Amino acid sequence: MYHSFEELDVWKRGCKLAVETYKALKGCKEFELKNQMIKSAISIPSNIAEGAERNSKKEFIQFLHIAKGSAAELRTQFYIAEKAEILPSKTTRPFIKETKELSSMLQGLINSIKIKSNP
Repeated sequence: MYHSFEELDVWKRGCKLAVETYKALKGCKEFELKNQMIKSAISIPSNIAEGAERNSKKEFIQFLHIAKGSAAELRTQFYIAEKAEILPSKTTRPFIKETKELSSMLQGLINSIKIKSNP
């Protein structure tokens, strides 16, 4: 059990992903894609935090699903950035891998909360 969202590894990794995404896109001139990618990245840990603070398991699960959707959105945007030759695959591949791992972690947390809610 956790006492604060700051203790959750998935939140910590989501924050790190947001910072690393911002750094990777710092020099990017494709402003629309850059802004969307940063918003998607920031949305992951933000929704984890917001859901955790709602004091409702149902709402927490809902926000974890939103965070998971944002991870999928960001992963898609990295694929697009690679295919459009905005970012090289050596840059995009670690981000794609991390978003897949975060999605898996989020699903695990969702499953864990559901199990604890339905003994």
